[in-house]
Amino acid sequence: MTLGKYILAIDQGTTSTRAILFDALGGIASVAQQEFPQIYPRPGYVEHDAVKILQTAIYVARAAVQKAGITAGDVAAIGITNQRETTVAWDRHTGIPVCNAIVWQCRRTAPDCERLTALGMGEYIKDTTGLLIDPYFSGTKMKWILDNVPAARELADKGRLCLGTIDSWLVFSLTEGSSFVTDISNASRTMLMDINKHCWDSTMLKELGIPESALPRIVECGGEIGMCSRTLLGREIPIAGMAGDQHAALFGQCCFDKGMAKNTYGTGCFVLMNTGEEPVHSKGLLTTVAWKLNGRTVYALEGSAFNAGSAIQWLRDELKMIETPQEADRLAETVEDTGGVSFVPAFTGLGAPYWDMYARGALLGITRGTQRAHVCRAVLESIALESYDLIHAMEQEAGVSLSELRVDGGASRSRFLMQYQADISNRHVKRPACLETTALGSAMMAGLAIGLWESQDALRALWREDQTFTPDCTTELREQNLARWHRAVERSRGWAE
Repeated sequence: MTLGKYILAIDQGTTSTRAILFDALGGIASVAQQEFPQIYPRPGYVEHDAVKILQTAIYVARAAVQKAGITAGDVAAIGITNQRETTVAWDRHTGIPVCNAIVWQCRRTAPDCERLTALGMGEYIKDTTGLLIDPYFSGTKMKWILDNVPAARELADKGRLCLGTIDSWLVFSLTEGSSFVTDISNASRTMLMDINKHCWDSTMLKELGIPESALPRIVECGGEIGMCSRTLLGREIPIAGMAGDQHAALFGQCCFDKGMAKNTYGTGCFVLMNTGEEPVHSKGLLTTVAWKLNGRTVYALEGSAFNAGSAIQWLRDELKMIETPQEADRLAETVEDTGGVSFVPAFTGLGAPYWDMYARGALLGITRGTQRAHVCRAVLESIALESYDLIHAMEQEAGVSLSELRVDGGASRSRFLMQYQADISNRHVKRPACLETTALGSAMMAGLAIGLWESQDALRALWREDQTFTPDCTTELREQNLARWHRAVERSRGWAE
């Protein structure tokens, strides 16, 4: 059978799963998407049904191929990108999860994080894993499952437990259990991997009581990751590319050079800067593996804000203020400013540079004159303001002044938000023609692995600009808005302690 000319990217996100077929020019042949339920059993707890996630991945993969009018023989390889840190535990023999997946946003492991801090583990964790102590990461989630789900401990004692992030779960399931692996970018987000040696760290495993036998093998982001079963599309197809969503987006934005940065506006906001082949250790940001291909490792600095697009969803689903995200844009543009209203989207704590797991969302400055449009504008502005904090911290830590910021993700479609981002950060904001850079990044990795593209230089030619947003704001107004934002952030901090 001749090699197909399409790459199928499975983009497994926090609220939905998408499959996108890319052709050899990086063009999109088809897209299929399906949402799945969010589970909130208690305040601060966030869960997903891992089986439903798998079902959506299978459904959208088949739908994308069908919509494109092609067959499985036309698909050369599969790339997978995924919500990071979300943790699944399942039986190695049956492939059945023992509990709901614990989502990256979940704060239930705050007490375990406090214990690690009290033990003085902070510096060791930072130096070894590149991360800070926070419930965000997978390690304490795995410990919680072992401590609180009897079936997990029983399986661990029998050597049958699998603990992994969503990439591991999908590959294990799609290969019918033949491949239990995780790529290095996802592994670097567990708080269990030594980012210098690229292996599981025995000290962290011992401290959290996690058996190494339950963890997947760490592999590169491109290569022979696994062979997808013929039950998915009708023939076996190599899974040849895999990376966590933010790492894949950095790659898909062609930020191949040291100092290049991107911001993804998804459920959260994630700014990543390529720092080259040596890790740059930071005080308030995360040091992470960007990708590893053909034996070459590239590192990144990352700043993470936990809630961005989810704040727009909150306006739509919980407050019923809007029916579509576009309506928030339209309303925001009907008023000159927020009318003094500030919003802090700390639904599940604050990420970088604050790292306050007890912060909670705040809507401040409301008067009788406050209208729906003011609230919508404040929510949109908050996404750009928290991104400013990430960019500012990153420039200080890396000693680099960004001349431009490449953007992607669903909320980057917002003209209002992108212009405000340019204004508040005083940087040019460049939006690519293809906003599906997360999926594109995993497809690029898979395509490189199978030889569809010869090199990263060949990939650069695929990146095309849609629009550049130029700063158009006075220094005085920018400083006023930042001062009001930082006052609001301080009000939101420590609320749940």
